[in-house]
This record gives sequence, C-alpha cells and structure tokens, in this order.
Amino acid sequence: MNDPDINTLCLELNHEITELKSTLATQAKEKKKQMHTHIENHTRPALSAKANTDDIHQKAIDAYVRRGDEVELREVALEGKSMSMSVNADGGFLVDPMTAEKITSALYGASSLRSVANVVQVEASAYDVLVDHGEFEAGWADENTPSIETSNTQFDRISIPLYELSALPKSSQRLLDDAAFNVEEWLATRIADKFSRSESAAFISGDGIDKPKGFLSHQCVENDLWEWGKIGIVKTGVNGDFDASNPADAIVDLVYALPSRYRLGANFVMNSKTAGAVRKMKDADGRFLWSDGLASEEPARLMGYKVLICEDMPDISEGSNAIAFGNFSAGYTIAERPDLRILRDPYSAKPHVLFYATKRVGGDVSDFAAIKLLSFDT
Repeated sequence: MNDPDINTLCLELNHEITELKSTLATQAKEKKKQMHTHIENHTRPALSAKANTDDIHQKAIDAYVRRGDEVELREVALEGKSMSMSVNADGGFLVDPMTAEKITSALYGASSLRSVANVVQVEASAYDVLVDHGEFEAGWADENTPSIETSNTQFDRISIPLYELSALPKSSQRLLDDAAFNVEEWLATRIADKFSRSESAAFISGDGIDKPKGFLSHQCVENDLWEWGKIGIVKTGVNGDFDASNPADAIVDLVYALPSRYRLGANFVMNSKTAGAVRKMKDADGRFLWSDGLASEEPARLMGYKVLICEDMPDISEGSNAIAFGNFSAGYTIAERPDLRILRDPYSAKPHVLFYATKRVGGDVSDFAAIKLLSFDT
C-alpha cells in the first residue's frame, strides 16, 4: 500500500487547525460576554437593590392590607431592609415609600395652603423658626476712619408643635379579596382626601389646640397699628360688602399694604363665592382686575398675582376677613414628619375593615409681616 500523499495530509491538518481555532475563539467570546455581564450586574447594585426593595415593600403592604398578614412586614423591619418601614411602638406599620409619595403628591395638588406655604420635614416633635426683627446697622467708611461696631439684632423664636392627624377609611373584605382591585391606589386616595380636608381647614382657621394654628386665628389689627404677633387688616369701609362706588379700591389698598419685599411671590387666598364677586371688578379704565389662567392648570390672577381658591376661607359677611394676600412661603410654615403609619382593624366594624392612618403635622404663622387680610368692616 502506498504512503499517503504529503499534500493531502497537510490540507487535512490545516483544516483541523482552522476548525479548532474557530471553536476556541467562539468559546473565548462567550466567556468574555458572560464575564462582562457579571461585572455589569455587580457594578450597579444600587438600582437592582432598590428595585428589589420596592418590590418587597409592595408585596408586604399588599399582603397586610388585603389579609392582615404581618409576617412580611415584620421581616422587612427586623432584617433592616428599609428604614422607612418598621413596627411602631404604639401599633401599626409605616407604609412603603411609594404609597407615602402618592399621598404627599395628592396633598400638594389639593386646593390647600400647603401648595403656597413653606413646608419642612422634621424628625422632632416641634419645629423652631428664628425671625430677625431688626436690621444690622451699616455705614460708610474709609481706610483712615475706624469702623463703628454694629449693634446686635433682635431675634424671636416661634415654636411650631406637631400634632397627630388621622384618617379612617373603610372597605369590605370582599373588595380587598378581589385581585383586580388596586388596593394601594384606593388606600392612598382615601387617606389623602381625608388629610387634605382636615389640613386645609386647620391651616386657615385652626385654633392651635391639638391641631395647627391657622393665620385667621391670630389677633388682627388695622394695618396702620400693626405690630409683631398680630395680622394687619385693611377695611373695605362697608359692613359685609365692598364699597358700592369704588369696590376695586379695597383690593388695591390690600396689595400695597403688604411690604414690597413680600409682594414678589405673593398670592391671594379666597373661596369660590368671594372669587365670583371679585372677578366682576374693573379698574377706572374699565379693565377687569381678574384674569383667568391661559392653561388649564394655570391659576387665575388678580392684579397680576396668583389666586388660590380655598373653600375653607370665610364668605363675605359683616366683619369677616374673607380675602388674604401675602407671601405665604415666608408667612406660614408647615412642619411634618415624613412617616405615615397605618393600622388594619378588621374587628371594630365587622364585616368591614378599617384602616387607621396617622401622621404628625403642625403649622403656624412664621412671619406676621408677610400676610395681610381684607376685612369687610367699617
């Protein structure tokens, strides 16, 4: 038998070597791809961890609200997976951040003083505001004349305590058992509705007893006699109405009763009934003082200033302070804790299930010079 041809053997050997190289290259490429994926996953732990934590929150709160299952909630708290969800000492659980954010967004969207006031988050039981009453002295000097020491300014401390605000929405167990029912959306909407109505009334006229103190609850004096701790008022000159001949004059007087440093960013606050009377007013040239917003969500303006329609403001009547004008971001401060507790109660209203939701919030005037009122009085 003759020996194989040398050329044939070389061709076969080269073919095998080429196939081996291709196989090794493919394996190396796959291995490199797997390693890159592994590294990428480990260089982004925050995003995946947050998504996983949010998923745990949603499942835990859903199980608790629907069935009263506390196991997952307690595991989240005990394992330290979230600082915003824990067992509270007096019962109940802190809701997950997504539900709390929905409620907060709804509160800001409501027709409440919260949308224009100064809102701060605190962890304490009260919030202190330091107000500077004086002005630092200043003077001209040159390099040869010694500077005169400025006198000390005066500060006033305003303490805003936090009070417990609660809501008690109710649902049937049959509705909670329905998988198609969005229980988180329902719960957030109900709680936000109750909270917004209670807050709005308290920020306007609350007496400060177990609730925030509204700006209408402070002592009022004529603006010419204004002093710190009181709210300045401008009178229309007619009991329970505007002046018949020049009704717009009272609005103009109210605007310019507010110091100029506060007018930038100032707002009118009144209810719908009062707004209906004001929007008919015209100036001396026959132009309306009121102008509607150009966009659907743009607020109306009165003399160029935004108008907040708040139904908790009083109607026009004898001696009422039905219209407020001021820079509320400086004049009124709302302090609140960021946590929101919820306790499921399936026993007190059988066959219904109650959800006792609570949060802590306070509010008070923080700058008495920044708010003026229109009084329908002589």
